[in-house]
Amino acid sequence: MSITLPDTMTAILVDEPGSPEVMKLGKVSLPVPTAGEVLVRVQASGVNRPDIMQRKGLYPPPPDASPLLGLEIAGEVVAHGPALDGVTLPPIGTKVCALANGGGYADYCAAPAVQCLPWPKGYDAIRAAALPETFFTVWSNLFTTAHLKKGESVLIHGGAGGIGTTAIQIARAMGAVPLATAGDAEKCALCEKLGAVAINYRTDDFVEKVREHTDGKGVNVILDIMGGPYFERNLKTLAVDGRLVIIALQGGAKATEVGLARIMTRRLHITGTTLRPRSTAYKADVARELHEYVWPLLDEGRLTPVIHATFPLEEVMEAHRMMEDGTHSGKIILVHS
Repeated sequence: MSITLPDTMTAILVDEPGSPEVMKLGKVSLPVPTAGEVLVRVQASGVNRPDIMQRKGLYPPPPDASPLLGLEIAGEVVAHGPALDGVTLPPIGTKVCALANGGGYADYCAAPAVQCLPWPKGYDAIRAAALPETFFTVWSNLFTTAHLKKGESVLIHGGAGGIGTTAIQIARAMGAVPLATAGDAEKCALCEKLGAVAINYRTDDFVEKVREHTDGKGVNVILDIMGGPYFERNLKTLAVDGRLVIIALQGGAKATEVGLARIMTRRLHITGTTLRPRSTAYKADVARELHEYVWPLLDEGRLTPVIHATFPLEEVMEAHRMMEDGTHSGKIILVHS
């Protein structure tokens, strides 16, 4: 099967770092898929906080990645790169969603085939585009890094966001007990609807609330997006042998107080991760585990992405403003024409 492709495409361009206004529609050359990659005609793409940071000049893409914004896409495979040993390329015409290494805010995007997954049953492009970045991130951190087990408890900061709503659902589906922080009653209600014990961090001390809900033991795992300001309180919230995984620094990168004695006496494990610089082989392993353990739950409707809003690609500035305002719950999706 052969598809005639254009030489150029429409993409969101950023000439210099700055506010949402620096983004504009423009024309660029069509990407050429390299060995083991596929070219996807993008129908929808997700907006994520790393996109915001890259737009501001604070999160440069890896040297071999597309300089264009966009880390998750859904669409149709339209071309293949050269074959690569051990890599199966999805046939032309296959509907896939993919964790891209960049370039998702465009008509076409090249992505490693091993980072592509099929659309779950009954999904359209919008719902499929809401999956890759958050599901890869959550699975990688909760299960590959923190080794969250059935019956353990996990505190998820930012429970109403894209990462948070995904983490609550997957943790619960895997038999863990999720608790989540959120900033208002409506967001707390969403966390509870998804199956978490909700804690309003604006009105309650999450350390005290976690102790109440765990009979004073603390949680086994914390998935943290805040960083410095939460560090000491996170340590106080962990159970013996607890694991803290820091995946973002929305509150700042510096902790003013660190309880080293608590780390030693309670045998705490502290780590931080970023997914984008990880190897294709690592991401391929995550994709295989997602396909085995999580995709059947999506097919059955037992898990579903929470989508807050959709915007046409040309309204990307509004989508970024919404992400930065922090008023959204769940995912923000760009719809491509």
